[in-house]
Amino acid sequence: MKHLRPAIVLTLFFVVLTGLAFPGVVWAIGKVAFPSQAGGSLIKDAKGNVVGSALLGQNFTKPEYFHPRPSAAGAGYDAANSSGTNLGPTSDKLINGIKDDPATKDVDETYLGFRDLAKGYREENGLAPDAEIPADAATRSASGLDPDISPANAELQVARVAKARGLGAERVRGAVADNTSGRFLGLIGEPRVNVLQLNLALDALK
Repeated sequence: MKHLRPAIVLTLFFVVLTGLAFPGVVWAIGKVAFPSQAGGSLIKDAKGNVVGSALLGQNFTKPEYFHPRPSAAGAGYDAANSSGTNLGPTSDKLINGIKDDPATKDVDETYLGFRDLAKGYREENGLAPDAEIPADAATRSASGLDPDISPANAELQVARVAKARGLGAERVRGAVADNTSGRFLGLIGEPRVNVLQLNLALDALK
């Protein structure tokens, strides 16, 4: 008992300290000091309904919305299946993709490569076949859940969105500018546009 009692007491002490007290204090500080981040950075629409998170991308396909970068998470932007392509820069699959084999009737094996994605991006935005596009327009992010696109990507989508909504291009550019975040502390990272927040801002325009 001389050695057993201190061992049991210390075990219980550290269980309470590291398993209950410390997580509880961190949770409480987060809820008070950073309520939005601690709650998942949730975004609500004009009616107060939760429509997503500022940290998780969603897929938009309608012409009146800005589109996110391609995703390799499940069938696309599957938050339960976060994943990149895990393909190297010289991979033929990454560049040229894979077309579905008609012999596999029950399985769709189609995988869009960079060339396919770039071609589709240029066509949907009315760009020339050889127009230069930003990398994030036709490449998948490492997580497959990237909520942001580059300002250059957003700029190339302005004309399509403005036409589909019957708005002036400058008004749409203003919405893009309002939803563009700069570098962290002015030094870290790159400017970015949150796609969900931008599309909600466009829906709020009269």
